[in-house]
Amino acid sequence: MKLSSEYQACRRCIMDTKADKSIQFDSEGICNHCQRYDQLVESRVIKGDAGRKVLDELVERIKKTGKGNDYDCLVGVSGGVDSTYVAYLVKKIGLRPLAIHFDNGWNSELAVQNIEKTLKKLDIDLITYVIDWDEFKDLQLSFLRASVPDGEIPTDHAIFALLWREAVKHGIKYIISGMNFTTESISVPDWSYGHSDWRYIKNVHKKYGAVRLKTYPHYNFIYLFYVNFIRRVRTVSILNYIDYNKEAVMRLLQDELGWVYYGGKHYESVYTRFYQGYILPTKFGVDKRYGHLSDLINAGQLSREQALLELAKPAYEEGMLKQDKAYVIKKLSLSGDQFNEIMNAPIKSFRDYKNSYGFVQALRNLVNLLRKFGLYPR
Repeated sequence: MKLSSEYQACRRCIMDTKADKSIQFDSEGICNHCQRYDQLVESRVIKGDAGRKVLDELVERIKKTGKGNDYDCLVGVSGGVDSTYVAYLVKKIGLRPLAIHFDNGWNSELAVQNIEKTLKKLDIDLITYVIDWDEFKDLQLSFLRASVPDGEIPTDHAIFALLWREAVKHGIKYIISGMNFTTESISVPDWSYGHSDWRYIKNVHKKYGAVRLKTYPHYNFIYLFYVNFIRRVRTVSILNYIDYNKEAVMRLLQDELGWVYYGGKHYESVYTRFYQGYILPTKFGVDKRYGHLSDLINAGQLSREQALLELAKPAYEEGMLKQDKAYVIKKLSLSGDQFNEIMNAPIKSFRDYKNSYGFVQALRNLVNLLRKFGLYPR
């Protein structure tokens, strides 16, 4: 395995030295991301009858632990394809979910409509947590001013914290996640890091923030231990137990729930759409479509040629980009000059701030090892 000093693209997926400057290739020209997929897929995904059998056993455990409670599991909903299908699936297999939605102030109208239609048709109760906007805006601005590519971390961290908090509050032992290894396996720390690293988030906010985070949902590793090992709350990626085909699922959701596609991965959020579609590629040279499309290639749901054709399309429709840019700048109370100053500031990474990267990686490796031996849900 070696770093390439010249341009090189993976022979299997579309990841290359342009998308990931730390990418490595073996002697066959296969990148480290594909190799990681091959190493972990058996411990993360069970397909066919075997997957159905394990899922049936898991469902029975969830029902047993939830007996006597109003709900036996939690599901987070965003209006996106994965979380919507999770809500659909848990009802189909006989579970009694409580839906949690984290409203960070950036929901698209389409996302709100998708959530409302889905939960109404499936008869699922919903708790919506509306973030304190002044606090959250200050935290998002802190990450923009920190000049790191991790601008979505404030949302990701808060969602996990909120789900664990609500699970403990309601005495629920299982959180059903929409994460699925088949279509979300590629992880590049230089693209985005820190959703579980409160030390990093605190340090960025300490340097650039001005508003005290009194109500922002957060957690540290002590709370993580408490939730997982004292309260024994388990997060289950239920889509890892089925043959999950994203295109087929979108058709099903459209036909049965009236769900409407929003145009890109996680684009149900206006800020995510603008951040991934404009800020990341323009300032940091990061186009997450490389990873999303490569995941689908490894999953056998897209050919390499199809992925390259998709990548050649504009990431952002020009009219929408102009509209979103004006909206984001205004909502964050920035002037055009202030935004340009942020975009032109020297690029940094999480490594320039206090962080727990080594511990986070060790924890991830431990969890993957536990999954390999069947000691932790996939």
